Amino acid sequence: MVRYRTTIVPCFFVSLITLWLCRLPHLSWYNKGAAATRFASPSSTEISSIDLSHADSPFVGWPLARVCKETTWTPGVVFNCDDNSGGIGNIRNYILTCLRYGIEAGATGLVLPRIRARSATDLSNLFAEHQPFDFYFDKEHFIYGLQTACPQMTVYESIDAIPNIKKPVKPEAIRPIDFSKRGGCDNRELNKHSDRFGIKFREHIKKTSEEQKIPQPSLEQPRVFAMQWGVMFDLHVYRDGPEFVSTFGGLLRFRKDILELGLKTVKYMRQYASTQGTTAPSKPIGSTNFTGMHLRTEADAMKNWPSFEQQSKTYLDKMRALKPSFSFSAAYVATGNETEAQKLASIARSQYVIGVMTKRTLLEAYPVDLKALDKLSWDQQALVDFIVLLEAEYFLGVTPSSFSMNVALKRHTKMEGLYTRPWKIGREDERSMLFGTYEKYWDDWLFMFDSIWP
Repeated sequence: MVRYRTTIVPCFFVSLITLWLCRLPHLSWYNKGAAATRFASPSSTEISSIDLSHADSPFVGWPLARVCKETTWTPGVVFNCDDNSGGIGNIRNYILTCLRYGIEAGATGLVLPRIRARSATDLSNLFAEHQPFDFYFDKEHFIYGLQTACPQMTVYESIDAIPNIKKPVKPEAIRPIDFSKRGGCDNRELNKHSDRFGIKFREHIKKTSEEQKIPQPSLEQPRVFAMQWGVMFDLHVYRDGPEFVSTFGGLLRFRKDILELGLKTVKYMRQYASTQGTTAPSKPIGSTNFTGMHLRTEADAMKNWPSFEQQSKTYLDKMRALKPSFSFSAAYVATGNETEAQKLASIARSQYVIGVMTKRTLLEAYPVDLKALDKLSWDQQALVDFIVLLEAEYFLGVTPSSFSMNVALKRHTKMEGLYTRPWKIGREDERSMLFGTYEKYWDDWLFMFDSIWP
């Protein structure tokens, strides 16, 4: 009898707690280890005030859940998003754009994307072997976030893991441009017909099924479609509203060990900054503020991009000209070219009285962390830079670089949170400046402002 009463009492209180939680309107919390997904109605001030500009910001799922709820789903359609390449800016944007097209198409399956790695011996070769998703990203976070917000779409570990798939599998290559008449003279035109992509895609499925004399896609007869490479900067991302743009990229959190190393590097950079003093009388020695710079002069940089001399002078002049509340004497430079980083550091120290550090010079004092860095590939090491630049008080980058623009637009989400409006092209915001030419929409790469997911 005692055992029975002991069981009933806790159950009674658990039931009361459950009933109380269920009566809360519009707010649910999902947490699975490091993968946190937050759902809330647009009126929730707690959710709206979340700072989305950090590498470890939580994924806010309700904007994606809303889009998925509005989608017409086609069972048996599976999307493959492996045809990516380049640095983190390109690959991140390709996966997100491919996924958004997959949702619009009503695909009920997604093959977990693989990462097309860069050659370790030739940085200009962007098409080396594929690596698994967690080469860059936190797999648990991605799968949990996507399937919680969009349960209509199942994530498969590989093509071979798709139930009832006929082997060998040859994904059907598609291009969004083939599903719309965009007009104009430039074949780089962004997709202004993205709202009709799902309709046109379903017409394509019906037509090709009839032509090939095969059944319509179903869970018993799945068909796999592969988005081709050029899709990475194809969409006007604000079609789904600022709240979707600000949160969608949160699905792709960096993998845990790289995130941890990046945040450690931020800590070490702040410690270094506190030893450098300041050029502003209002800032006493001991300030941990620093400026982040992206020096894009590596071997794979295009010849018509700004030179080392142009980038370094622009960055250092801007840092010196910043108003007193943003005057620093310490800068972190992100680059894959350590030689030119040290060249910039020498100029900064001798001509501007500014101390400059890189991830490598910072980690030299921490052998365990330096060893962890050395185990990473060239592009994986760039993720450490990405994390540190997000945390800088001010960021200086260059517009032809998708890396710089990803960093700046992610930082921009701090301006207005969930409802951050688009970056004003040709201007700086209060947190970042992008150096470059702002004249020609295509030749000066300005279209990327419209097509990058923060």
